[in-house]
Amino acid sequence: MKTCLRGFGAFTLFMLCGLAAWPALARPAADVHRPQLVRVSLSGDMTHATSGRLLLFARLLPDDAKLPVQVNTSPFRPTATAVAAQDVAYLAPGKSILVDADLMAYPKAFSELKPGRYAVQAVLDVHHDYNYSGRDAGDLVSAVKAVRLGVRGAVPELTLTRVLGPRMEAWKAPSRMPQAMRKEFQQALDAAHAHARRIDFVSPALTAFWGRPVHMRGWVLLPPGYDPAAPRRYPTVYQTHGFGGDLATGSFTAAQVWKAMASGQMPPMIWVLLDESSPTGTHEFTDSVNNGPWGTALTTELIPRLEHEYRMDARASGRFLTGHSSGGWATLWLQVRYPKLFGGTWPTSPDPSDFHDFTGIDLYAPHANVYVGPEGKPYPLVRMHGKVLATFRQFARLEQVIGPYGGQMASFDWVFSPRGKDGRPEPMFNRVTGEVNPDVVAYWRAHYDIAHRIRTHWKQLKPDLNGKIHLYVGTADTFYLNGSARRLKAVLDGLGAKSSFHFLPGRTHFDMYAKGKDRDWLLKDIAWQMYRVARPQATVPEAYRAVTP
Repeated sequence: MKTCLRGFGAFTLFMLCGLAAWPALARPAADVHRPQLVRVSLSGDMTHATSGRLLLFARLLPDDAKLPVQVNTSPFRPTATAVAAQDVAYLAPGKSILVDADLMAYPKAFSELKPGRYAVQAVLDVHHDYNYSGRDAGDLVSAVKAVRLGVRGAVPELTLTRVLGPRMEAWKAPSRMPQAMRKEFQQALDAAHAHARRIDFVSPALTAFWGRPVHMRGWVLLPPGYDPAAPRRYPTVYQTHGFGGDLATGSFTAAQVWKAMASGQMPPMIWVLLDESSPTGTHEFTDSVNNGPWGTALTTELIPRLEHEYRMDARASGRFLTGHSSGGWATLWLQVRYPKLFGGTWPTSPDPSDFHDFTGIDLYAPHANVYVGPEGKPYPLVRMHGKVLATFRQFARLEQVIGPYGGQMASFDWVFSPRGKDGRPEPMFNRVTGEVNPDVVAYWRAHYDIAHRIRTHWKQLKPDLNGKIHLYVGTADTFYLNGSARRLKAVLDGLGAKSSFHFLPGRTHFDMYAKGKDRDWLLKDIAWQMYRVARPQATVPEAYRAVTP
């Protein structure tokens, strides 16, 4: 589409861009739409040329308001900040490009924004991972500048002057924490770090799939008193993070777990904190035609390697799974896909496990559409305390502007979809209209609908899966994930299966684990539940004999 606007005469422009271009060409020159252009330069102080996806952020300001430190967008306020994007193949120090801030923009073209004073900032996403990581190491940013938009002919100028460091670092407390809290958390990180070992394993299966070395990463956290020469062995917990997490996230979890184990609030177990992030989002530890055989790599390569190296139980009754959100889905999937290998899964707020309720949408309905229901009402996607913060359409269109890689919706396609003729995953839904592709959904169902897999394979699964699913979700889940969990429970109940589901009244996606002043209570309780499976005679502290916060 960009090609249509550059280097062509009027007739060629008309032929390539379609009839929609004709009204603009037919109007008198004074009425021709003029796009909002923004000139972006790379500082002459930079040492080398760069490339990436250039993002422009603009937020309306009152005339007397001070400029913010940065201008950003959020899926929780998808229309508060306007975003425009353009791919940049080459930008040399001291040089500039003109960005058409109308061509790829959300929620509207910059020329259509309300005239006024805006805080504007440019970000060059050099790794094309903004949808997953936000601003991260290597990205270039401009200073925030006050700009008048809606003024015909005005071309604001921004200069990329600063290279960013990592948004989060493993074993380092985030700088945004209040000072007292940061100091305490850093002490916990330091203590955990002394008992953690890094996982950096080159997977033969994934390397063969991609044709280059592919690393599996994470941390092994050893319990207090661990002695590699002693005969004692330990139950092992495999945990992974939600969407947006990474290796640093694993180190933060390690600090929480170590502090609890050291104080006796959690039992002594080995924790394997897995990083499931990838350039395409979260790979969910599935065998995917797009991402590769991550499930095979974990279960046949990495786990045997770890069990050889560390004093783990190395049996199903001592291998457990837990994770939150996308990590919750991954650990639920692993238990269902490899029921003989693991002794139970404790997912919290997992992504949809029954695609009859995909964040409130029935993907299998005739003429399904993820943007609007049969009556034309928009589907909500994000809520908080009863208030809808974003619709599915808003979330998806914002992601589309920011870039094609790493976003939550694109991540689902990379995990669940068949591969298209262009070598990319086929999208489950049309990003413009919201229409669901029934052929793609049929593939999703056959391969990754957990409820469907359990229903159709229960006779084979029952001996090794019965009683191993323990799921927690809030009734006010921020992303409407409680609906899918209820459907999964109904399937298991209908089969007469043993399982435990806990629907926590009023809890959202982000306050699942708290009880009173203890923000990690549920994690501790889950750990004791696991320990009781591995060590049935163990004494459990009174505080953790309940099963709900």
